[in-house]
Amino acid sequence: MKAYWQLTLAQLRIFSRNRQVLFFTLLFPLILMIALGSFVGKGGGISISLTIVDHDDTTASEELITLLKENEAMDVNESDDLTSALDSLEKGDVQIVMEFPIGYGESVLNRAENDPTYSLPVYYNETNMSASQLGLTVVNATIDEWSKEATNYMPIVEIESKGIRALDIGYIDFLVPGIVAMMIMSNNMNGVAGQISAWRERGILRRMQGTRLKASTFIAAQITARLFLNGFQALLVLLVANLIFGVNVSGSWLVLIGFVILGTLAFMALGFIIAGIAKNPESAGPIAGFATFPMLFLGGVFFPISNMPEFLQPIVKILPIAHLSTALRETMNVGTPLTGLWVEGLILSGWAIVAFMIASRTFRWE
Repeated sequence: MKAYWQLTLAQLRIFSRNRQVLFFTLLFPLILMIALGSFVGKGGGISISLTIVDHDDTTASEELITLLKENEAMDVNESDDLTSALDSLEKGDVQIVMEFPIGYGESVLNRAENDPTYSLPVYYNETNMSASQLGLTVVNATIDEWSKEATNYMPIVEIESKGIRALDIGYIDFLVPGIVAMMIMSNNMNGVAGQISAWRERGILRRMQGTRLKASTFIAAQITARLFLNGFQALLVLLVANLIFGVNVSGSWLVLIGFVILGTLAFMALGFIIAGIAKNPESAGPIAGFATFPMLFLGGVFFPISNMPEFLQPIVKILPIAHLSTALRETMNVGTPLTGLWVEGLILSGWAIVAFMIASRTFRWE
């Protein structure tokens, strides 16, 4: 136990004395967050996404849905569940939700000349009024045009807009959890791979092997030191984000810390694998970069995973960075409890276990 704590403290001293490590692990993520947050602000680009819930499922409803889908100004999707569609609206995943109630088709087809217009319920996001108002305008114009053409300029259908008080989430709220996930990935994959390779080349690992030091003690000390580093770094980023941009943690801090630990273990294990297969420190860096660079853009760090091309989705959904950024974002922005993040926890745990098993076979003292 004494050797374990001595190694942990020695590792932390190495971090503190290396100015490059301090810059790239502490200051660089902060600079990146502040620069992107200041440039984009708390808002985001206006895009109109419409989810249609068709409970009527008649020719009349299909006719109007087809017309809405032909409008290039909107991204139209269909759902069978109004509750899940409204949940997506509250989270900010969509801007407009339209419902076709049962009986819509019959009311439209059997409408008499003096009957009142049929009101279609349309839900919008009250906290993103720019996109919501634009979406309501486009939907209303499309329905109005169809309605008047169908009845010689006499409207038969109108929209009944219903505001939903959704989450007020801007791009900076999306960005900060991604920055934390990026730091955890970079610190542990690049950092572990480079450091272990350098120690092996300089003979430090060989001298450690010659002592009574166990490999498990050495690895445990590495993990503990990097947990301290990642925890301090994440706390610093969240503090700066709160002071400058007002970003808060809506969910449980324990869940947030738990995923920081899980992410650290998963990416440390991957770092040990790279250190084991790299012949020297010069090759460890490019190998780690080759692995981390694609994940920066495919793992939901800077852009939503849902915006990725369809053919990339199967790849994106297995990346550890994607599940780590999703878990941190859901915890911070939405306040999702641990029970709602069991898939992310299971996949990150699987990555950690499998990667450590592989690392145990690839790790070399010399």
